[in-house]
Amino acid sequence: MTNVSRYGRSPATIVQPYHYQRRTLSDPDWTRFPGWQDVTARQWASAQWQRAHCVKNIEQLRVVMGNRLHERFYADLDRDMRETATMSMLLPPQMLNTVVPGIDEAGPGTWTDAFYADPVRRYMLPVFSERRTDWPSHPLATRDSLYEHDMWVVEGLTHRYPTKVLAELLSTCPQYCGHCTRMDLVGKSTPSVDKRRLTGRPVDRQTAILEYLRNQPNVRDVVVSGGDVANLPWRRLEHFLDGLLDIDTVRDIRIATKALMGLPQHWLQNEVVDGIGRVAKRAIDRGVNFAIHTHINHVNSVTRTVAKAVAAMREAGVRDIRNQGVLMRGVNDTSTDLLDLCLAMQGEANILPYYFYMCDMIPNAEHWRTSVAQAQDLQAAIMGYLPGYATPRIVCDVPLVGKRWVHQAVEYDQELGISYWTKNYRTSMDSEESHPMTRRYPFYDPIDTLPPAGQDWWFNSFRSH
Repeated sequence: MTNVSRYGRSPATIVQPYHYQRRTLSDPDWTRFPGWQDVTARQWASAQWQRAHCVKNIEQLRVVMGNRLHERFYADLDRDMRETATMSMLLPPQMLNTVVPGIDEAGPGTWTDAFYADPVRRYMLPVFSERRTDWPSHPLATRDSLYEHDMWVVEGLTHRYPTKVLAELLSTCPQYCGHCTRMDLVGKSTPSVDKRRLTGRPVDRQTAILEYLRNQPNVRDVVVSGGDVANLPWRRLEHFLDGLLDIDTVRDIRIATKALMGLPQHWLQNEVVDGIGRVAKRAIDRGVNFAIHTHINHVNSVTRTVAKAVAAMREAGVRDIRNQGVLMRGVNDTSTDLLDLCLAMQGEANILPYYFYMCDMIPNAEHWRTSVAQAQDLQAAIMGYLPGYATPRIVCDVPLVGKRWVHQAVEYDQELGISYWTKNYRTSMDSEESHPMTRRYPFYDPIDTLPPAGQDWWFNSFRSH
């Protein structure tokens, strides 16, 4: 018997490009790592234990891994840290535990191969052999590729859009991502990047930001970020959020934290849950939209503990919890990768898939970046599988323009990998530009993704002289 009615065959019986299968969330067994064999569930659930046992260097990684990894991996990692890494090493146990989740009793060869292939490891613990040697950086890459520092109106406050601002309250995170778009500011300096520093006292910086916003009635939307707000003492963060809620013209407040995934134990602490509840109630009473934005790039990072932290935030009164991932080669650059992640977030953890940014044009990131054409193909490929409200937009954050859907390019030379974009507002950097809204702004594909003629053009333009 076939599943064919008078109206036709059921879509469930048709072979589809993507097959949905519900995923049951779990936390990998951390005791499979030799260095954590004696760690209790109580310790693992402690935010303080997680922070105290972050992996910050190769020797600490060795302790966790025991004899599971071949020496060639450590040599590869060491060379990257000495020569090309733009971010220092910092992985909470919770996040490292999502690497190679299916490996348990196996020899060093199996562990090493799986470690190299793991998508979370690929962007959180990059190694030298994965960086490109022909074009490790795009020749037009810059440390602050979005000019956020150039658009500071006071220290730490980027006023880039007409009605929206970004408040960078601190320059540290509980975890450091290799592809960080704020690699110019965030984290400790590395041998290849001497970081910019926030110079003012935190309390003075927050006071100056609030004072600016009180005098800018055109600003209605504030993103509170850093760094990561999970590294800000809760009382100081709540004080700042209360200050924003006292400004009548502020109607949207979004706090940004990758730690909702990387260190969910922080967001499960009583002090934080109770504090979020107070802020959420004030926001509701004032009719202000209060949301949390997190940053998850792969389905393996969506664990039961992450879902528990999200549930705690929702029960405290946060209505919207959204994800802003980054599209990266070798991590999530197939439609299956994206759909697996989005369906797990939306269906199992109650996180709304919101954006996937194309990886920004920062130094030493070419092995992660994708072309605009690939991003456009992926946007088309994921349509129709998720509810419309939960279908993420893939966006290109174009320097001096801002976020644009990948299909909004007004012109695209795929041979040279140059797309052109326009904008509909002015920024503070347009003060001497007579016609910024009729100008076309370029964005550049990774050179290795271009056809031979395009690669030759870039070589002759930048390498042959």
